[in-house]
Amino acid sequence: FTAPLVDQYMLAILLADLRGTLNEKQRKEMVADLRLVPDLVGRTLERESEVEKIAQTLKDIRHCLYLGRGINMPIAYEGALKLKEIYAIRIRLQLEKRVRELALFNLAIDSKLRGCDLVKLRVCDVMQSNRMMSRTMVMQQKTRRPVQFELTEQTRDTVGAWINLAQLKSEQCIFPSRVHASEHISTRQYERLLKDWVASIGLDPAAYGTHTMRRTKATLIYRRTKNLRAVQLLLGHTKLESTV
Repeated sequence: FTAPLVDQYMLAILLADLRGTLNEKQRKEMVADLRLVPDLVGRTLERESEVEKIAQTLKDIRHCLYLGRGINMPIAYEGALKLKEIYAIRIRLQLEKRVRELALFNLAIDSKLRGCDLVKLRVCDVMQSNRMMSRTMVMQQKTRRPVQFELTEQTRDTVGAWINLAQLKSEQCIFPSRVHASEHISTRQYERLLKDWVASIGLDPAAYGTHTMRRTKATLIYRRTKNLRAVQLLLGHTKLESTV
């Protein structure tokens, strides 16, 4: 994991140098920092006994929430929705007859897809011969690996209702953009809708993002089964470490 990061860091230094946005003093400082990495890794490995003490403290704890730092911190802060919160949002969307948003909400929970994959779903991904499919498979943009997911009856009903209402064709995206230049809504628009949903039931929008929908069903399944491998497959992670 460290080696690719170092490669990207060096590439960024080179590109900045070529574009003239990095002066010689800054470049030397950054290269000097890179030379410290092997020593820092070695010093970290020498702290095995400290890590073991922490592990002993945590080994019998049934539930543990780990929050990342650095570039992963914003995503790590995005919490999963509880069952009562899911029901509250669904009821509100139903009462307000927001058919498209209800379909998007239900499909986001069932699919557990990243936002970039969710907004690109097409009618043919979930419907064949005018019938909603109970299970489907799509290719993930990030990993280029297929992931399968089940569509519950409630999701099939709401997504089917939206497709019929919007009179969408098989090759069209399920959630088309109102901007002609794009086939589908943007991930930013999806996030705005999500923040509106959570705010409508009294939750803090700042604590939720698109990864909220991705991890909600996975979290519920893990709490019930304690099967981390199953959650890894559901989320389409290539490595178990990504799931943890």
